[in-house]
Amino acid sequence: MSNACAVRSYDYVNHPYAQVRDALTKDALSVFQSATKAAATRANSLASELRIDLGGIALEAEINISVARIVEDAQPGSAPVTHLHIEWEAAKRPGLFPLMKADLSVYPLTSSETQLDFSGLYEPPLGPLGKAVNAIVGHRLAEVAVHRFVTDVAEYLRKTIVS
Repeated sequence: MSNACAVRSYDYVNHPYAQVRDALTKDALSVFQSATKAAATRANSLASELRIDLGGIALEAEINISVARIVEDAQPGSAPVTHLHIEWEAAKRPGLFPLMKADLSVYPLTSSETQLDFSGLYEPPLGPLGKAVNAIVGHRLAEVAVHRFVTDVAEYLRKTIVS
């Protein structure tokens, strides 16, 4: 990803780290799919994976998401962190949309709150034209889509994890 663009977003889940970590490490793809489809259903839209609203206009794209690996990091004297290395691309016409490679870090904020911290890189599609579009509006669209994804996942976990 030589011309990669960075994007970050975060949210929290009001449940202990171990519960959030377990839900994500058990079946992250199911959590991601359920969270984004539930959000799409609430918005009366097609069941798409990424959705953004721009001035009343909804843009949607189904994505293929994969978890490349899960790494749990527990250093002595510091809080544990679980990293889910994920990738996604558009399910249809992937050449028109960026490929996202990201790390979703999960770590405790307090004994009853857990942070979801998304840090990703994408390369704008379509060569020089894509770079120009990204400079004008594409990066903002990527930020909004990632923020929506993280928010949907956090909201889903807040509602489905039973304490």
